Amino acid sequence: MTGDISLLIVDDHPVVRDGLRGMFASAPGFTVLGEASDGVEAVERAVALDPDVILMDLRMPGGGGVDAIRELTRRAARAKVLVLTTYDTDSDTLPAIEAGATGYLLKDAPRDELFTAVRAAAEGRTVLSPAVASRLVSAVRSPKAPANEPLSAREREVLTLVARGTSNREIARELFISEATVKTHLTHLYAKLGVNDRAAAVATAYQRGILG
Repeated sequence: MTGDISLLIVDDHPVVRDGLRGMFASAPGFTVLGEASDGVEAVERAVALDPDVILMDLRMPGGGGVDAIRELTRRAARAKVLVLTTYDTDSDTLPAIEAGATGYLLKDAPRDELFTAVRAAAEGRTVLSPAVASRLVSAVRSPKAPANEPLSAREREVLTLVARGTSNREIARELFISEATVKTHLTHLYAKLGVNDRAAAVATAYQRGILG
């Protein structure tokens, strides 16, 4: 992309916001358009300012990051959301990515890594800290949802498109969700069907009468 990458910084701690603003203001190629102190304000500011990338904290009084990401996805906001938080537990990472976050970094990430992540997010590429990436891999390899659990309506939609040979990108475009969300739905439906890949999911779904 050409020109500076515009940013919205969302964090409930003023010191953190000031630090991030100063960091990006001193680096070429970035412009900070504004700040927000909670998820509700983040959505309002994102709609008003239309940034390229939103740096989003997760746990904030007055409105959390996951709800904000979900609302921005619902509104089809142009901005890519890069989660920047101190938390890397499954209860934080998976909902954020499922909600539509493009990337997930921890606040102890080195300065250059953060710059690189923002550039990648602006281009629509997924960015995950090593700790978060390993958790997601574990979630895919060792799904915890019990087999035979009914599929949700959205999981059925994704599975139907998979059966037609539709790619993740095409599924995301057709259902107006992010590719990361498509992958999360696939992880969940694989777990519910007790399979590990697309072909097995489709075969099992036909076998069980889920796909007619």
